[in-house]
Amino acid sequence: MKKNVLAVIALAALSFTACKKENTTVETTTPTEVTPESTEGTKYNVATDKSKIDWTGGKVSGDKHTGTLALKEGNVAVKDGKVTGGNFVIDMNSISVTDIADADKKAMLEGHLKGTSADNSDHFFNTGKYPVGTFVLTSVTEENGTQMVEGNLTLKEVTNSVKFPATITVTDTDVTIVTDNFEIDRTKWGVNFNSGSIVKDLAGDKVINDNIILKLNVAATK
Repeated sequence: MKKNVLAVIALAALSFTACKKENTTVETTTPTEVTPESTEGTKYNVATDKSKIDWTGGKVSGDKHTGTLALKEGNVAVKDGKVTGGNFVIDMNSISVTDIADADKKAMLEGHLKGTSADNSDHFFNTGKYPVGTFVLTSVTEENGTQMVEGNLTLKEVTNSVKFPATITVTDTDVTIVTDNFEIDRTKWGVNFNSGSIVKDLAGDKVINDNIILKLNVAATK
């Protein structure tokens, strides 16, 4: 009986490990070319009320925060039942923190991320100067049975090409794009506040992770 119990525990542990997904760390490269093929096809307009970007960021000490960003507008190009391209405008002033219940503390962190005061305006996203970001989807490919979305992400007027896994569903009337969690290095877009790789001699509790975890949920309709 003892052996049977141990076998069940071991099997459960293996199953949990197999099902657990690691975040994809995205490599940034120079912007990819927007080809005519990526803009051809039927345009589906983004339903902004059904679309969002989830984010997670935090300190190297383990303290972290979660939140969302909204899409201001966008479209997805579809040809022969497949997504060929897309353009998305990110409303950076929509940055919202979802893990803090206290209204004052929530507003304080959101203001810091947006840079709403003169002394912290460029710590993170400086939304007064850079109110929107963009993502231009340049291609969708398949790698080892997984759909991979590639495109150019622009934040604070800095553009890098990124590629990440996603599940894409296309019907006659709708398109959904739901990504796995993936990580980007914020310093590649000039978001350097309390980065241990940029700012030297920071105390441990002040160092903020360079990587931000993102997850895109996009819904578009004809």
